[in-house]
This record gives sequence, C-alpha cells and structure tokens, in this order.
Amino acid sequence: MKAEIHPDYHMIKVVMTDGTEYETRSTWGSEGQTMNLEIDPKSHPAWTGGNQQLMDRGGRLSKFNKRFGGLGL
Repeated sequence: MKAEIHPDYHMIKVVMTDGTEYETRSTWGSEGQTMNLEIDPKSHPAWTGGNQQLMDRGGRLSKFNKRFGGLGL
C-alpha cells in the first residue's frame, strides 16, 4: 500500500444519547476526542421499531388483505 495516503486511525470516546459511553478506534476527529451522538440504536425509530403505520394508497393494502387475509400460519 502507498504510504501517507490513509487517514489517521486512533482511539476516540463515543457518548450515546442515554449517557453511556465507550471507546473505539476511528478516523473521525483526532486522538482522545469525544463524539456525542444525536441518534443511536436505543433512541432512533429505524432501530427500535418506532410507530410504523401502513397506509392504504389506492386500495392496494385492502386488496392484499382481501386476497391473502384468510391465510393463517
């Protein structure tokens, strides 16, 4: 590999939204800096499931339920 073209890989501290923290290696920032997360797997709906709602646009959902609603596992 070519020398001096890769970013510096060093230890940083990561602070989650609930206050928990851990140390990891990263190319972000510089040695010893603290990264404060605004979202993380404990708080963001993409990871926690959130409040998902199925919207019936154009009757597609009701058509699907009508066609396959009787099939039970």
